[in-house]
Amino acid sequence: MQPDGPERETKSLAAPGISHAWRALRHRNFRLFFGGQTISLIGTWMTRIATAWLVYRLTKSALLLGTVSFSGQIPTFLIAPFAGVWVDRLNRRKVLVWTQTLAMVQSFALAALTLSGHITVGWIFGLAVMQGVINAFDMPGRQAFMVQMVGDRADLGNAIAINSSMVNMARLIGPSLAGLVIAATNEGWCFFIDGVSYIAVIASLLMMRLDIPAVQRVATSTFHELKEGWSYVSSFLPIKTILMLFALVSLMGMPFVVLMPIFAAKVLHGGPHTLGFLMGAMGVGALISALSLAARKTVRGLIRMIPLAAGVFGLGLIGFGLSGVFWLSMLMVLIAGMGMMQGMAASNTIIQTLVSEDKRGRVMSYYTMAFVGMAPFGSLLAGTMASGIPPVPMWIVAGPVLTGAQWTVMINGAFVVLGAAWFFTRLPALRKVVRPIYQEMGIIPAAQEMAAEQVQS
Repeated sequence: MQPDGPERETKSLAAPGISHAWRALRHRNFRLFFGGQTISLIGTWMTRIATAWLVYRLTKSALLLGTVSFSGQIPTFLIAPFAGVWVDRLNRRKVLVWTQTLAMVQSFALAALTLSGHITVGWIFGLAVMQGVINAFDMPGRQAFMVQMVGDRADLGNAIAINSSMVNMARLIGPSLAGLVIAATNEGWCFFIDGVSYIAVIASLLMMRLDIPAVQRVATSTFHELKEGWSYVSSFLPIKTILMLFALVSLMGMPFVVLMPIFAAKVLHGGPHTLGFLMGAMGVGALISALSLAARKTVRGLIRMIPLAAGVFGLGLIGFGLSGVFWLSMLMVLIAGMGMMQGMAASNTIIQTLVSEDKRGRVMSYYTMAFVGMAPFGSLLAGTMASGIPPVPMWIVAGPVLTGAQWTVMINGAFVVLGAAWFFTRLPALRKVVRPIYQEMGIIPAAQEMAAEQVQS
């Protein structure tokens, strides 16, 4: 008898030429997503760089850089938990088609206003809020949809690593391309290219063949399901601890990207191409981490990797804040990018492995809150600190004079290092909870098998 559904598709696609590191690409739906999303994300990173440079060009204000970032991310913090409930209820592919279509409209609107010369900070604020609302549904929907695209849970961690590689390949190409486009024309063409790029991911979603049984749940109110999701996250020690560290990293560490235009212009005395190179270096570091994770054969050891990655990220930020030399700044940003991506991908993989399927959308919405939802507060804090801290010497008597942006990044990096140290103290308790689950799932041998292996050895 021939197997039906996703199992048959997986076996038919298990081509011998596919490397173990890219095994998730044997699934047709994930291959489609990989191709479409790669194109779209290049446009997304172009828009991120172009928006930051446009705001700084119009205002020359570190505070407004942080405020615009805040306005684009705060809707995710407020809406994501409710969006997670609906992601669990609705067809996840349809959710993503709608979010990508609306994001395309937002990019075209931004392009039209900029190219026509009618763009203002007010319009940027408004369209940033619109994108934040879209992301509140798109991010948990995309994360929860991952397991449906792959079909085989054994390939889920590899799919997440490949997805991270895709994001960071786009992070490498997009900012560099944006710097060239801005230098040659203006920011509006970056927004237009981004709008066109959404067509690729929408087409890939529509071309997928899915046969996913609906999750059977008792129909309850939105607030009941919201409470159920929160109880699950707050009582399950591994997910709770990971999200707490992730929230701290997003609050204190991630907002350094908001200050990048200041580092490019004031610290390194460059232009949009300098900003593109810095963002590209961060993308290289993150891509290296993602590729190393794709080569892993198991999720074992990833919990220990989380605090190590956070520590590397924090130290990279401190080094970046101290540097006033272009090549050293590039190196420090590369190291920070490696730590940032290693922690993000490892956290995502563990959570996706442990979470119950009927709560996946809600749990990933809290992951989105920790990843994106805390960032607006961090962006506002970073912008306020950078504009409020005067340039002062590194040493009390004499030393290099550091700007407020440099001090801000160094202080935030120190908080990330402290968070990593706290997570290390929680590792023994986390292992006690995770080990039986991994044994039940067959990820690690059962206790009897481990004892037999030890006797034989």
